[in-house]
Amino acid sequence: MSNATNPQHGDDGRPVAFDNSYARLPDVFFAPVDPSPVEAPRLIAFNRALAGELGLDADALERHGAGYFSGNVPLPGSLPLAMAYAGHQFGQFVPQLGDGRAILLGEVIDRNGRRRDIQLKGAGQTPYSRRGDGRAALGPVLREYIVSEAMHALGIPTTRALAAVATGQPVYRDRVLPGAVFTRVAASHVRVGTFQFFAARGDTENVRVLADHVIDRHYPALKGAEQPYLALLDAVADRQASLIARWLGVGFIHGVMNTDNMTISGETIDFGPCAFMDRYDPRTVYSSIDRNGRYAFGNQPMIGQWNIARLAEALLALLCDDQDKAVEMANAAVGRFMERFQAHWKAVIRAKIGLGADEEDDDQGLIRDLLVTLYEQKADYTLAFRRLVDAAEGDAADDALQDLLETPGALTPWLALWRARLAREAVTPQARAAAMRRVNPAFIPRNHKVEEALTAAVDHGDFSLFSALTDVLARPYEDQPAFAAYAVPPKPGEEITATFCGT
Repeated sequence: MSNATNPQHGDDGRPVAFDNSYARLPDVFFAPVDPSPVEAPRLIAFNRALAGELGLDADALERHGAGYFSGNVPLPGSLPLAMAYAGHQFGQFVPQLGDGRAILLGEVIDRNGRRRDIQLKGAGQTPYSRRGDGRAALGPVLREYIVSEAMHALGIPTTRALAAVATGQPVYRDRVLPGAVFTRVAASHVRVGTFQFFAARGDTENVRVLADHVIDRHYPALKGAEQPYLALLDAVADRQASLIARWLGVGFIHGVMNTDNMTISGETIDFGPCAFMDRYDPRTVYSSIDRNGRYAFGNQPMIGQWNIARLAEALLALLCDDQDKAVEMANAAVGRFMERFQAHWKAVIRAKIGLGADEEDDDQGLIRDLLVTLYEQKADYTLAFRRLVDAAEGDAADDALQDLLETPGALTPWLALWRARLAREAVTPQARAAAMRRVNPAFIPRNHKVEEALTAAVDHGDFSLFSALTDVLARPYEDQPAFAAYAVPPKPGEEITATFCGT
């Protein structure tokens, strides 16, 4: 860790090789803005593995990270900007939102040839801050670091955490809190709301410019399509359907699925009031601002489709010159979303219970009956599926699974049907269990463990629990017996019932 502000580098003096395509778009897409300096920056976390993947000079960035990742020291080659976008927030359209506390430094081409954004969150006010201070508190910064890296380790498309810096100065929320800056990496930060920003202004030309930029960056295979903008709508819908199915597979609840929080790249973004479900209940809500359960666990597929409908509206003028025909095309594309989601979810849940690709008529009933029993018996979602992995190897593990239920033995009839179904596939119990172990995590960011780590850091300046938690979550599919406590559901009194946005 270093507080240095006079970095020395190698031959070219550039720890990051920027190539900033978004900054080359028309001026209306963004506002140039420099990060605001902070008082006493201190690097508290740096993701060397990600830096290596991005092709960055990890040694230089770690040595001088306090200056770079706070915004105090400009990264050579960066072109800092705040992106413009609009969005539906809890169903209500806001025509101008934009990066109110985030500043895109620029883009790099990683070692796999992929273009990636590097962005600071909490680096000061921008022209889109409205009445906000443009800053971030330490707790939300650490939450995003923990959860985004956990999502990556779980194999779910997500933005990544490159660094976290304590600013040495307070932010004022419901109480005085230590400030921090988060460095986020994404395939891009273009959102459904970015398209809505231009469409709401009747600016069809810049909707087209944005669509072409997105196709070039994320969907180059669509360039030769007969109807590239309709193909873009379908491609984004498929990525979002797949993403949400994967969320459901690990019990993830985003908490704020507004259209400005839905990326065109298909990555999970913005981890404010997100949480992982403990007891299985599709109605589960943690977000303190989701008072009506709009973004409850089980509602996420429908909200995904609703958001895709908003993207379709924004693209309408590009789909066809005949408005009636354009609406017909858009409606058909939106209608295909749920079919795509069901196909992705079927693949996820079948893998979780050990079923192969060949379907039988009663498979959906088998899946439904398991989920109904887990709900009725108030079973822990993650632990139930992990113990089902052991049960796949033999019935000696059944008791440990049944112990999770309010009525031990409630799964006995289902287990008999499940084993009879598995027996019709030519897979050994050991091979099946190994495959199930790769999709049923032992460790998720348990809400009570996340809060424990955040409280220690925010209230006591103790980052040891944060470090331990990130280390455990880096290997979610391994048993890690020494860290078994991190896999245990919350005890009475430990449950977290509300999570907060942190803005």
